[in-house]
Amino acid sequence: MSFPSQAAGSVFTWPVRVYWEDTDAGGVVYHSIYLNYFERCRSEYLRAAGIHQRQLREEQGVQFVVVDMAIRWLRAAQYDDTLMVTARYQAARGATCVFEQEIYRGGLEGETVATATCRAATIDSRTLRPVRMPAEMVSRLQDFAAGALV
Repeated sequence: MSFPSQAAGSVFTWPVRVYWEDTDAGGVVYHSIYLNYFERCRSEYLRAAGIHQRQLREEQGVQFVVVDMAIRWLRAAQYDDTLMVTARYQAARGATCVFEQEIYRGGLEGETVATATCRAATIDSRTLRPVRMPAEMVSRLQDFAAGALV
């Protein structure tokens, strides 16, 4: 299966098709489903950057958790829409990193459906307490965002 990767301007893209299971009785995407779309895109962003979450948890005892997310819904996505979800790494500090995200209908030049800012943290998978993000992970995020890793 082939998936999109880093796009111009350090924007990672991930396509989504809206299915009936994503919608309410009127065929409009239910508000909480947008969280799933954003999450999948961030997960694939990390994978494309060479950060494999299962391996991170099993080998280093570190995992990601979302600690804060602000979403702004601008337009309703509907059944059978083709959406493009984006993720852009912004910064890392201590145990946290920030991603800016958007969802577009019909591609990057299409109508903006929703925007989000997500702050994720790394935690010790045993104690569930915050731990500093591993330096190699920060480096990979920075390099990928700069287009140095593809």
